Amino acid sequence: AARAAEARQALDRAQAAAEAARVAAEARRRDADAANENRAETRQAHAALAAEAKTLAGLLERPGAQAHAPALDSIQVESGYETALGAALGDDLEAALDAAAPAHWSSAGAASMAALPAGARPLADFVRAPAALAPRLAQIGVVATAADGQALAANLAAGQRLVSKAGDFWRWDGFRRKAGAETAAARKLALQNRLQAVGAALIAAEADAAAAEAAAKAVRDAGADAERAEKAARDALRQVRQTVEQRAAEAARAERALAAHAAGIAAKAEAATQAATQASESAAALGDAEAAAAAVETPIAAKAEAEARRAAQNDAQLALAEARGERQRLEAARSQNAARRSAVAAETRQWQDAARDAAEALAAMQARAADANAAIAAADQGDQGEDAARAGVVDALEVAEARRRTLGDALVQAETQANERARLARAAEAAAGATREARVGAQAAAAQADAASEALQERILERIDATPGDLAGIANIDPEAPLPTLDDLDRKVERLRRERENMGAVNLRAETEIEEIASSSETIRREREDLTAAIAKLRRGVADLSSEARQRLRATFDKIDREFGLIFQRLFGGGRARLALVGSDDPLDAGLEIMASPPGKSLQTLSLLSGGERALTALALVFAAFKCNPSPICVLDEIDAPLDDSNVDRVCGLLEEMAAEGRTRFLVVTHHRMTMARMHRLYGVTMPERGVSQLVSVDYDAAQALREAV
Repeated sequence: AARAAEARQALDRAQAAAEAARVAAEARRRDADAANENRAETRQAHAALAAEAKTLAGLLERPGAQAHAPALDSIQVESGYETALGAALGDDLEAALDAAAPAHWSSAGAASMAALPAGARPLADFVRAPAALAPRLAQIGVVATAADGQALAANLAAGQRLVSKAGDFWRWDGFRRKAGAETAAARKLALQNRLQAVGAALIAAEADAAAAEAAAKAVRDAGADAERAEKAARDALRQVRQTVEQRAAEAARAERALAAHAAGIAAKAEAATQAATQASESAAALGDAEAAAAAVETPIAAKAEAEARRAAQNDAQLALAEARGERQRLEAARSQNAARRSAVAAETRQWQDAARDAAEALAAMQARAADANAAIAAADQGDQGEDAARAGVVDALEVAEARRRTLGDALVQAETQANERARLARAAEAAAGATREARVGAQAAAAQADAASEALQERILERIDATPGDLAGIANIDPEAPLPTLDDLDRKVERLRRERENMGAVNLRAETEIEEIASSSETIRREREDLTAAIAKLRRGVADLSSEARQRLRATFDKIDREFGLIFQRLFGGGRARLALVGSDDPLDAGLEIMASPPGKSLQTLSLLSGGERALTALALVFAAFKCNPSPICVLDEIDAPLDDSNVDRVCGLLEEMAAEGRTRFLVVTHHRMTMARMHRLYGVTMPERGVSQLVSVDYDAAQALREAV
């Protein structure tokens, strides 16, 4: 009972350990799911950045090979100043740095440079460029707004320029260009800056992906340890449950055996007490009997009574002996029970050792759980660091937003001032005269036309990578023919735009998919070539086999045909017979026709012969095939049944000749007397008595030798 109670306590502890292991495993699985989601998000972000970087690199890649790299490729500009640099230098950025190029930058001529007007910062402060461009960048000033540039334009020295971040441009000689569409150079510079930013973000994303992968692996390892711990706890719980059931069964059996032994001991003790009482009573009775016998005058009666007393005493002694034997058996059973208790105590010690081992395993699992909790805490600290970084980014964003609002207010004020100054300028210009208005208007119109033309050329170059002179050829328009109406062109452009939109977004994985499809196509092509080669090889093999089969069939056919003609003449005593292939020139597809001409008859097919002739012809064909490919044993069943005596004699002669060659033993089933007379041995069944069959045999050779001896 004590062992059963201990087992139940161990079961409670094992159940608690199993539940704790299950909870820990569930937590590790949830952590693994979260880590997998984080890893998937980081991988997705990394893939998006890689695709964007690849797209930007493709956009920045110049079509065709160039002998001299343009200066634009060696320039780095701060973010936000791309438009200013593109407006200031324009197509000059396409010139090379190599002196061997037709158009190139050179450091010569940078002798003396005048200072820029106060309020304008050199563009060189925002651009990292080769030394050859330093003089040009030093003479280009950057202003905040168009109003500032308009105010400082009158102070420009020879060779100096002003430019705003929006793209407004002023030159010392009075040339003025307003901000418009961004230039190709500015766009490329923006793409280069974006590519650098994406490259830095891609490196950070790779680091984040590696960290997420490491964290996911650590969580997976912790989860695997938790799973193993849970499995070990379940196994331990199952073993403890089995132990509890065994101990409960043993306790029940021990209680039943103890109750049975206690009852037996009580019964035997009572029997022993009764036997002792009977023995004492018998002894007393014996004494009384002896005394009475001594007092009795008749010896015979006294003797009889004494004998009766002795018999009663013997019965009592036998009962006492049986009681003592039963007592000895009970003592033996008690010693067996003591030995069994010792064995149970030994098993109890073993289970106590197993419980200590389980406690040690539980402590190890708890240590692994503590390690997993520490890993989770480290991951939580990493999340807190990410939250702090995110908070810093949000704060920076708020500061930038406040700065944007401040700059917006300044921009509104500057625009108001610009409008006021423009109104005053217009009033002054109206007073200047109609001629100046016409000249200024013409210059403005020309500048706008030039800007619009440049913008249109850039749009054409950007969208279709062509010049305006190439448009007629691309659009399949004859320059000599009248142009379509504007409405028709608008409808066509709208239709083409809708078709482009219906095509969907650009598939960034198109190149990868093309490579995969090409790889799959190459694999299929190789497999097709292998199959074609295998089919050709099989066909060659089939052709070789067919050719060899035709040769062997033709050779065998000729041999059988020759033997068939000879055996036919032998069996028929003359005539002729042959085999013919009919129906096809190919022996493998042709049929077989038997042509026979018995003596005195014309050559005809087998179906036109009589029954005996057909049988004899068939025997000739069978023996011909057999002679071409003999076997050790040949069984012939009733071949002589349709033949007359003369033909039977010919067949038997042929059999004797073939048997004499020694390559084949013939077993002939027959009832014909002539055939039996020509055989070497006979085996048959006879019935000497009704219902009794007996096998008999006759050896003609032995009988002939015996006859000659007699």
